[in-house]
Amino acid sequence: MNERFEEILARLKSGHVVPYLGPGILQGVIAPTTGQPLPVTDEAMILAMTGGQPMSPRLMYELSRAAMHLENKKGRSFIERFMTKTYGGEGWTPAPVHRWLASLNLPYIIDCNRDTLLQQCYADRAHTLVVGCARLMGTHYRFEIYQWQDGSYQAITQEQANPELPVLFKPLGTPLPKPTYIASDADYVDYITELMGGFAIPSWLKTKRKDCQYLFLGLHFSRDTERMVMSDLIYDAAPDAGWAFIAEPSPKERKVCSRKKIELIEKDWSELLAATSG
Repeated sequence: MNERFEEILARLKSGHVVPYLGPGILQGVIAPTTGQPLPVTDEAMILAMTGGQPMSPRLMYELSRAAMHLENKKGRSFIERFMTKTYGGEGWTPAPVHRWLASLNLPYIIDCNRDTLLQQCYADRAHTLVVGCARLMGTHYRFEIYQWQDGSYQAITQEQANPELPVLFKPLGTPLPKPTYIASDADYVDYITELMGGFAIPSWLKTKRKDCQYLFLGLHFSRDTERMVMSDLIYDAAPDAGWAFIAEPSPKERKVCSRKKIELIEKDWSELLAATSG
């Protein structure tokens, strides 16, 4: 194992580094009931939503655009049903990366995927689940908080949360304990607005994240939505904000990492996972 990997893994195991998971970590996850892979890329998700029919290039560029178009045509419930069927109904099996991270019992993980695989791995322990929400009425807050205890999630308030429990933060939603998703342009506009205003993260979690470093796995910074969400979720990071594994970074991604003081490691994230068993 090279020295850089050893340093990253040592800091991760010490609890000072927060894994920040993107869709790339789901590559190769197969549904046992159908044998089909979980749709991971924006294009795969859009084609799954349309039954395999391509949309215009402008809409195919990003899931949020396509989801907004389909929401306008078919209603919000169509998007929610699709996401729940895709991520909640196939009996997906956690990947090695989910099991590895769960084995470390880390204090805080950000999972920007909409599946339940990491939640499944945490079903053997008490933990706090924070779920991002959008377009709520009557409140500026854009999150819901649950505590897993005795085999089920119970909704709790900010004040009831135990800051000592491990935290799973699902900013873009999850099917469990109730289907909630950030998916369309309207969702992102609302969520990012309140995220920038400080209303999308519980106050105790803001304290917990102060001076943390982040380990970005399976994530790209090619699109505005990804960069804007990331920027606010890592607010108050350590001066050296962490590491991003991106095998072939674009010039834009290099610029983002440089500006955010994130060290860019030009390798696939799977190499780090392989090093843990080497």
